[in-house]
Amino acid sequence: MLCQFTVKNFKSIRDEVTFDMQAAAISEHEDRIIKDKDEELYLPVSAVYGPNGGGKSNVLEALHSLVTKVLRPLYATSNNEEIAIKMKKLVIEPFAFDEETRNEPTEFELFFRTAMAEYRYELTVKKEVIEYERLDRIKLETGRKSALFERDEDEITLKGAFARLKTSDELSDTLPLLSYLGITYSKNEVVQDVLDWFDEEIDFLNYGNPIQELRMAISKSEDVKRLMLQMIQEMDLDIVDFRVEEKENDRIEVFTKHVVDEYEAELNLFDESSGTKKLFGLLPLIAKSLLRGTTLVIDELDAKIHPILLKYLIMTFSNMEKNKKGAQLIFTSHDLSTMNSEVFRRDEIWFVAKGNRQNSKLYSLVEFKNKKGESVRKDAKFDKQYLEGKYGADPYLRKIIDWGTVNG
Repeated sequence: MLCQFTVKNFKSIRDEVTFDMQAAAISEHEDRIIKDKDEELYLPVSAVYGPNGGGKSNVLEALHSLVTKVLRPLYATSNNEEIAIKMKKLVIEPFAFDEETRNEPTEFELFFRTAMAEYRYELTVKKEVIEYERLDRIKLETGRKSALFERDEDEITLKGAFARLKTSDELSDTLPLLSYLGITYSKNEVVQDVLDWFDEEIDFLNYGNPIQELRMAISKSEDVKRLMLQMIQEMDLDIVDFRVEEKENDRIEVFTKHVVDEYEAELNLFDESSGTKKLFGLLPLIAKSLLRGTTLVIDELDAKIHPILLKYLIMTFSNMEKNKKGAQLIFTSHDLSTMNSEVFRRDEIWFVAKGNRQNSKLYSLVEFKNKKGESVRKDAKFDKQYLEGKYGADPYLRKIIDWGTVNG
């Protein structure tokens, strides 16, 4: 489970911003939160809104960059093509519109939970070189806090459960210590617990590559396929089954089965609507997340999906009867049809807006206050007030071209 993520000096994010999945102490939809074994409360859903170019995607990309920085060394020698594509090198870029920040490191802080413990991981990176790194944990059963390691430019200190482990004197300054421990001590229980979260408990999805979308339709799991079909039927689509054919050179073809007036017909997925194709790229990961209780991060979830289907997907994660494993859905969106108090709690709505110096600011609806210092009411018309620019993240252009002047 993702608890909290903080980043500073990454792309359009100059100043420190924090994205929090801990549930706020508010009264709405109290049945729609994840209660962990120690009674701590977390959100199953969060949506990030804001204008194009405001920095919404950069918040999610910062999290993805951190996860990739840790995992890439573990898969450096992997022969798995899909993982190799997923783990392609990412450059961690600082805020570009300030001479000072261009020469400063990027700072990450991540809190996450496994079945065993809550971990806090810090990483400071400058031009791929690691300047600082730290890992702490809290055991959920006992509440006992302990440091596991700390690393700066001068030394590495292994503590607690890692005190007996050894590190190389020639450890690369671009290699995270966490990754090194994963390579060297893969059978250590705590190392495995931490890296399993990075590898298995959080997934990222971006629809820039249609081939990659289609590959995601493949699932070897019958449980995933069964849940996908149940969800397709709940969405009232006329698809009753699908099958996947694997071709030469790792190509695949997906065929959907339709029944109309007792007549059965198959269509190639390429002949389906763009919305259906996207659903087939999306639903395997949605199903996997719900079945396993993982965190799913999606940029522009609303693109090509009908608002009714978008609402269905959001409400599936918010329904604790359906979401029994505590899965989380985090996404960016422009769709306002779902921005209301029926679909979201106030702490599940986030905004990104740019300041005068092109720096992105991130804040949630629950913490937003107007010029009078008043909070947003839980029964407010969120979509209407957002469109009116009352939340600071103006969804439209601030300056409109005077076409009379242009054409005059």
